[in-house]
Amino acid sequence: MYYTLHQLKVFLKIVEYQSITKAAEALHLTQPAVSIQLKRLQDQFEIPLTEVIGRQLFVTEFGNQIATVSRKVLREAEVIRTTVDQYKGLLTGKIKISVVSTGKYILPYFLQGFMEQYPGVEMTIDVSNRGKVIEGLAQNESDFSLVSVLPEQIPLETIDLMENRLYLVGSSRFENKKVSIKDLGNLTLIFREKGSATRGAMEEYLNKNEISATKTMELVSNEAVKQAVNAGIGFSIMPLIGLRNELALGSLRIFPLKGLPITTNWKLIYDKRKQLSPAAETLISYINQHKEEVLQRDFNLDLPE
Repeated sequence: MYYTLHQLKVFLKIVEYQSITKAAEALHLTQPAVSIQLKRLQDQFEIPLTEVIGRQLFVTEFGNQIATVSRKVLREAEVIRTTVDQYKGLLTGKIKISVVSTGKYILPYFLQGFMEQYPGVEMTIDVSNRGKVIEGLAQNESDFSLVSVLPEQIPLETIDLMENRLYLVGSSRFENKKVSIKDLGNLTLIFREKGSATRGAMEEYLNKNEISATKTMELVSNEAVKQAVNAGIGFSIMPLIGLRNELALGSLRIFPLKGLPITTNWKLIYDKRKQLSPAAETLISYINQHKEEVLQRDFNLDLPE
């Protein structure tokens, strides 16, 4: 039996997208090139890896088993490559970090110096909702995740990065408007999607103050919520870290309320059972060594308390 690592990589993309066309786009290859690699891999087995029903490609149960083994093979191949590089005095490898949407305002500042110092390390940042971020960590698809609320189902190691403060925010069009806690029930309140840590914090605040929201809107990203608030549609309790530009420009304003800000902490987390690569271990060491410097340089702002 003979197969190449390239064939396994191509096959895993086909499994991921359930489509040769989409796999080709993701790999920046032509569709015939992907089909050829799939055929060459299939020729190694008497049992089909995929099947086509109608015009839809499906991965067989056997194909899914081969995909599971292929992921392990590629991970071990990466270990071989990084081991060779270590003996040559180089730090290389791949690090994938899954980030909840608000975390994209934070993580790049902690990675910038590391990437300059270790250009041989390939960094991938996947921005998604909290559910997918935790799922990716649980299934070992990500090396690290950035969250503000810890999942309970995974044994974790955590690195504290910085505070996450949430305030009631509205458009500067309401410059002269004053808002009290009891007013919240009559305002249009804009929520993140269910499962979002920001939504959870907002709902907990409303429940604690016995506020029943009568007019609501639900949006699936922090940016979408921010644009709706900016347009004057309504108000939302949002992380301050994603509002710095708008507050500086004066398009948004904070409405002080008793019990706000809600304060949590941004944490970089990883599964404590995971065998970390040299690149991942170096990243942890770098962040622990430089995080105070990053906080002073990039986040030392005169913000409301």
